[in-house]
Amino acid sequence: MDGCAVPLPRLRKGSLNQAAYSLALFIRDVCDGDFVGWIDTRLTEADPGPRAPERGPLMREAVLKPLCENYGIGPKLWAMMLADLLLGADPNRERWVTAGSWMIAVDSLVHNFLRRTGTLARFDAEHAFGPTCTAPGGCAEIIGGLACRIDAQAYNSDFPATFPRFVQAALWGFCAKAGWDICNGNRINDQVGCQHQQCPAFEVCDRRQN
Repeated sequence: MDGCAVPLPRLRKGSLNQAAYSLALFIRDVCDGDFVGWIDTRLTEADPGPRAPERGPLMREAVLKPLCENYGIGPKLWAMMLADLLLGADPNRERWVTAGSWMIAVDSLVHNFLRRTGTLARFDAEHAFGPTCTAPGGCAEIIGGLACRIDAQAYNSDFPATFPRFVQAALWGFCAKAGWDICNGNRINDQVGCQHQQCPAFEVCDRRQN
């Protein structure tokens, strides 16, 4: 179609053009041009009250799920972007901070850490890396459950007490080359299992093989 504007932006590949227009149309047609107001409305409507145990996950899904309908942007990338936006944009928006603290981004490092340590097996949740990681019973839900058992304010008094994003980021940092560079495929031969006795988690880790 000669009048189609999608191919015109000089982005790295065509799918990025499609993603940009998809998001622009989402903000125009779904958010009525007011992305901030849309987030406020979605979080308010999803909020079951401050004492509800599922408050964080419900408000997270209220904004995460519809945004994942945009072309070419999955839950991992949206969770990363929304965590920065919701946690950092306005500390006085309590619902934003709560929803942002539950934005859990699961990449292959985090998934493989949960598999390698035996965490997935202990929760009877073994699966391949992919969409199952963010499905019910997957990696994200397990991390959320672990975060409910950790008082994040013991590490920083300004944190929410329950802070799944902080826990997920700590797991990523434990594995990533840019972080502690301890638990990853470059350091460990999964055919034989981890042999690094200097690892601080060695004694409690199941050190599972592939």
